[in-house]
Amino acid sequence: MSSPPPPDDDDDGAQDVGADADGGDGRSLGYGETEYWDARYVEEGGAPYDWYQRYDALRPFVRRFAQPASRILMVGCGSALMSEDMVNDGYVEIVNIDISSVVIEMMRKKYFSVPQLQYLRMDVRDMSMFPDESFDCAIDKGTLDSLMCGVDAPLSAAQMILEVDRLLKPGGVFILITYGDPSVRVPHLNQSACDWKIVLYILPRPGFTEEIRRRVLDPVPLTERGRLPDGFVPEDPDSHYVYVCKKMQGLTGTGSPTVNHIENQGEE
Repeated sequence: MSSPPPPDDDDDGAQDVGADADGGDGRSLGYGETEYWDARYVEEGGAPYDWYQRYDALRPFVRRFAQPASRILMVGCGSALMSEDMVNDGYVEIVNIDISSVVIEMMRKKYFSVPQLQYLRMDVRDMSMFPDESFDCAIDKGTLDSLMCGVDAPLSAAQMILEVDRLLKPGGVFILITYGDPSVRVPHLNQSACDWKIVLYILPRPGFTEEIRRRVLDPVPLTERGRLPDGFVPEDPDSHYVYVCKKMQGLTGTGSPTVNHIENQGEE
C-alpha cells in the first residue's frame, strides 16, 4: 500500500478521502482500499513514485538508526525508488511488502536481478508469514496514513502497529514518516502491548525554501502526553513528521546490528 496526500486529521485521524478511481460497480474507491491501488498502478504502468520524501532526504535518519547489515522491512513499498536507493547505499537485505499484487509483480520483474531486494504481496495488518523478532528495522513512508483513510481506521492502525512491534527484535527501530502530528499519531503508536522509546524529528516538504531554524537531526521535544510543546509551530505547515520508535521490550542483549549501531551513535 502506498501513501496518499495528507488527510485532514480529526481526533483519531480517520478521515475518509475520496479518490478518483472507480471500483467497477460505480462506487468511488479510497486510499484505504486494495482496489484503489491496483487500479492506480495499472494506470501508471509501474512508473516509479516516492511519496512524501526521497531517500536522499531520509538518509540521515536511516543511516543513523539502521546500519547496512540490518534486515529491513519496508511496509507499503509501492513503486518507490527508496529501496533501490538504499541498496545503492550499501544495504544488503530489504524485504518489501505491499497490499497491491499489481505493484508487487511489477517490482519483482523490475528487480529480479537485485538479490538484496525481496517483494511480497502482504497486508501490513497481518504479517503472520514472518516469525516474531525477525527484523532489525521497519520503515513506513505513509502506509499508516493510508490506513487512516479507510474504514475502521483506529482498528487498522492498531493491527499494523502491533504487527510491526511483533516483528522487530528487541532494540529494533520503527521509522515512521507521516503527515500526522503527535496529537494524532502518538496515541496509535502507544498501543498498550507496545513499549516504544519515541524520538520525533520534523522535515519540511521537498521544495520548501524558507529558513529552517533546526538542523535535520535535531529532535523535537515531546510533552509527557506525547504532544508538541505549547507554541511550537513548524516553519513549514505541511511538514513531514519522522517518528523513530525503538522497541524496548526484551532489550537485554546486543545481538542485533541495529542495537549495536544505535548504542555507538549515542557514544559519539
